[in-house]
Amino acid sequence: MQLRIENLSKSFGDLNVLIDLNYTFKKGNIYAILGKNGSGKTTLFNCISEEMEFDKGNIYLNNEIINHQDVGFVYTIPMLPEFLTGYEFLTFFADIHQDKGLNRDDVDSYFERIDFKEDDYHRLIKDYSTGMKNKLQMLCIILTKPKVLLLDEPLTSLDLVAAMNMKKELLKIKDDTIMILSTHILQIAKDISDKIVVLNKGKLIDVDETDENFEQTIMEILQDE
Repeated sequence: MQLRIENLSKSFGDLNVLIDLNYTFKKGNIYAILGKNGSGKTTLFNCISEEMEFDKGNIYLNNEIINHQDVGFVYTIPMLPEFLTGYEFLTFFADIHQDKGLNRDDVDSYFERIDFKEDDYHRLIKDYSTGMKNKLQMLCIILTKPKVLLLDEPLTSLDLVAAMNMKKELLKIKDDTIMILSTHILQIAKDISDKIVVLNKGKLIDVDETDENFEQTIMEILQDE
């Protein structure tokens, strides 16, 4: 399975964010897209997930135009129904995704996977910390096993233990999905990814991690305005 992007371009007025971008992502690897804030990482994800129209180009999943139903998107800012408790939401989520193998009887075990304290199950989501909301959001996307998984700055709000646990969850599913995460932090990219790609000047540039000077290469790319 592969995700193929061909000649993708997206502008906002006179600002060219993505410029004839071409790249192929393959199943079984975790890709980290590294770039400065404002480089277009989220814009690229919005185009892949069909949440944003692009100016030209095509995005294919296994030689067919991608369908948004094949994409799971973990947002930087969690989008959750804050008027529900975590337990109510996860139970509802399991009910509407029974076709994905989810079961409301397993909700407790789902919480355990992301190291939630039992006392927090029945608190309103609006009272959760940002890190807790991010864990809950990411869990839901992982449970549905999307063909393409987009993670926009996924670990920056998590504490060390939560980040390590989430990395383990991502590694469990990497062989069955095309996983792409964005970050502006090199250490996160190095810790979790199989392949680092730099987004600069509207294009994706491969970086060879086996090169002893690869960090310097990344800096040179990012400083090339």
